[in-house]
Amino acid sequence: MNVTEHLLKHQIKPSVQRIAIMQYLLDHKTHPSVDEIHAAISLYIPTLSKTTVYNTLKLFADQDAAQMLTIDERRVCFDGDATPHSHFLCKKCGSIYDFFFQESAKDVMPQEVNGHEITEIHYYYKGFCKNCLNHND
Repeated sequence: MNVTEHLLKHQIKPSVQRIAIMQYLLDHKTHPSVDEIHAAISLYIPTLSKTTVYNTLKLFADQDAAQMLTIDERRVCFDGDATPHSHFLCKKCGSIYDFFFQESAKDVMPQEVNGHEITEIHYYYKGFCKNCLNHND
């Protein structure tokens, strides 16, 4: 599925900016921040503002086309993969990694708790990544 089809599937009207931002998210699995995305895309769309990037990413998250991650208290990051999965934050280098399990989060997610309808669950793990552990300074 191409980026335009992906956006339309989530009821998002494609535009040059939206296509560029979604393509960046899908191509860069690093869970980038608004600033990182803006810096990269403004090199070839110089009129792109940070506000447009933020509003577009918020729209993507609201329409389930991307995930807004708040695992890092210092910055909000975004993930172009909106399928249920967990995230790991390295407390040393700040990298965020995807964790995929055999059971999807939807399979173990209750539909309701105490009369409340559950529509999503976020699993965040924090620790030290294997790269930082192997390069212990």
